[in-house]
Amino acid sequence: MTAPAPSQVELERRLYRRQRGRRSVVVSVVSTLVVIAVVWVGVVNTPGWAAVQQSFFDPQTAVDTFPAVLLGLWLNIRILFFSAIGVAVLGTLLAVVRGLRNPVFFPLRVLATAYTDLFRGLPLIIVLYLVGFGIPGLGIVPRQPPEVWGTIAIVLTYSSYVAEVLRAGMEAVHPSQRLAARSLGLSHAGTLRLVVLPQAIRKVTPALMNDFVSMQKDVGLVSILGAVDAVRSAQIAQAETYNFTPYLVAGLLFVVISLPLIRVTDAIARRQQRREQIGGTV
Repeated sequence: MTAPAPSQVELERRLYRRQRGRRSVVVSVVSTLVVIAVVWVGVVNTPGWAAVQQSFFDPQTAVDTFPAVLLGLWLNIRILFFSAIGVAVLGTLLAVVRGLRNPVFFPLRVLATAYTDLFRGLPLIIVLYLVGFGIPGLGIVPRQPPEVWGTIAIVLTYSSYVAEVLRAGMEAVHPSQRLAARSLGLSHAGTLRLVVLPQAIRKVTPALMNDFVSMQKDVGLVSILGAVDAVRSAQIAQAETYNFTPYLVAGLLFVVISLPLIRVTDAIARRQQRREQIGGTV
């Protein structure tokens, strides 16, 4: 059975939408080019542009230092991988503990609350110093590379953020979902694993992915512990060349690895917004 042909009114509406879409694209492109041109002319005509260009935008220095900075970025990616696993596990445990309502778990809830309050308040760079220099100074653990201590510090800090995001998602699940699961014979653990957590993660996915993007950038702070990552490689190259271009190279590499996830986060947020607005008027 073939679908009925659209009416003349519908064809006119489609033509109007296409024309409006093309006009919007043209206006956007032209306005963007105008803004870029104005900014470029304003920057290049400043008195110190020549010196800044030589210090930060030297193409030859960028080419020469790119391999070393890229090799350092591989360390950042490895730290990010293990940090993401640790944050997912510890953050979920903290969120579950904070959601326990039985009075017998009160001490655990207090400890989880104190943990999240402490590490959400402490700057990451302070945690890196405390973990990277304080714990080895105690002499109770074997000597470890600086990237190991950096990974631990990142896990400790970001687990507190992720735990609060997950807890908010769990509390957003309607209580009837828990009651229905328990009435079907599921245990408390089974209800959390099969009913509450899947819905909670779906509700807070954009927030979780934003935290992951932030963590992608903050892995560069492990350089303060002596790990030769992208930032430390750029610092070494800058000391050798007396040029700041390696820092720009490192920054652009971090942007490159962050952009795909940023776009995915935006797409998921838009999809959830459309799903929530189905049948409504915007």
